[in-house]
Amino acid sequence: MGSREERHRFDHDLVPLAALISRELWNEKMEKPTVRYGCAAQSKKGEDYYLMTTDCQRVQGNPSSTFSVFSIFDGHNGTAAAVFSRDHLLNHVLGAIPCGLGRDEWLHALPRALVAGFVKTDKEFQRQTSGTTATFVIVDRWTVTVASVGDSRCILDTQGGAVSELTVDHRLEENAEERERVTSSGGEVGRLSIFGGTEIGPLRCWPGGLCLSRSIGDMDVGEFIVPIPFVKQVKLSTVGGRLIVASDGVWDAVSSDMAAKSCRGLPAELAARQVVKEALRTRGLKDDTTCIVVDIIPPDNTVQPAAPPKKYNKLRSLFFRRKSHISAAKLSKKLSAVGIVEELFEEGSAILAERLGSEDSNGPSMSGLFICAVCQVDLAASEGISVHAGSIFSTSSKPWQGPFLCADCCNKKDAMEGKRPSGVKVT
Repeated sequence: MGSREERHRFDHDLVPLAALISRELWNEKMEKPTVRYGCAAQSKKGEDYYLMTTDCQRVQGNPSSTFSVFSIFDGHNGTAAAVFSRDHLLNHVLGAIPCGLGRDEWLHALPRALVAGFVKTDKEFQRQTSGTTATFVIVDRWTVTVASVGDSRCILDTQGGAVSELTVDHRLEENAEERERVTSSGGEVGRLSIFGGTEIGPLRCWPGGLCLSRSIGDMDVGEFIVPIPFVKQVKLSTVGGRLIVASDGVWDAVSSDMAAKSCRGLPAELAARQVVKEALRTRGLKDDTTCIVVDIIPPDNTVQPAAPPKKYNKLRSLFFRRKSHISAAKLSKKLSAVGIVEELFEEGSAILAERLGSEDSNGPSMSGLFICAVCQVDLAASEGISVHAGSIFSTSSKPWQGPFLCADCCNKKDAMEGKRPSGVKVT
């Protein structure tokens, strides 16, 4: 039984069962921030649509796997693409994530699944003249993943003075890289010409005259207008933060800093209204103006936000660390200081082979079939086409290495990269 001193030390180290249960419940609670949100909108053309849900589950029937989705779709040339994307994009993204993954694996797979979901939604949308921007936000505890095409925007306010943009505008006027990509893929970029040869307005892509380089839909303007999203994934510290997601009706009127500052201290619902009010005060109702505010709040507010630094511009790099590809060792490093945001992933390439990566594990399933990485249809081994086949961007010289595409998705990939005229299929 041991000496009296050893038994005393053993008894002293025992923790009552009720205390253990209470500790576990506290730890679980601390891992889950409270998510509160609000939305406000003023309609000019009736082409803005949005989606807000906080009851999605990674594992059906398991409440601890719940995550939230917030998205804005700003349609143009009609509402069809915006409505279709609102109704189908989430399911297409989730359908591209393998079943049975743990939370960390699920988050790691999410950026690639977002690319596949955006491309599948665009591919399945059959109407010719309508298109939409899409800013799609997934909040899973402290991790925020944002995918976007077009010129809607999502910003993060850490309430410590740092305002960071989690999206990239795909306006041809403002994005030189996208202008170069469109022209090298077969499109023409220029302004609208009027009588006498005078050019007016923003830069547009021709044919079609679209001023965006990425969208869902827009089948009539050439497939070099791609649905491949810019994706960014960050992890907040336990101080939390505020997301502001809005259509260009807001961002054409106010800057990211102005939007954040205008609503600090207000609850999410009132904050969304204040951002829209500020945009209308500045510019008037020139366009559909939609704003979603999402607050990611520490449990019981046990961690208080840091006071805003006087010169936060000089300290911005301390609050937000930008890097496109981060090693596994760095990902495991926890940045626990108040106000710091850890960047987990960032990629904006329009090359599908780069975005889907290389996977030896994407081999035959139990049925002996391959799976198309975009549309998720079963493929016989003789039907699957490697996403890297003939690609100079492949990190591997193995054209038999996955992921694989069906013939239709491979045709869309080639068209988006300017390898064949839009709409021309190889039989």
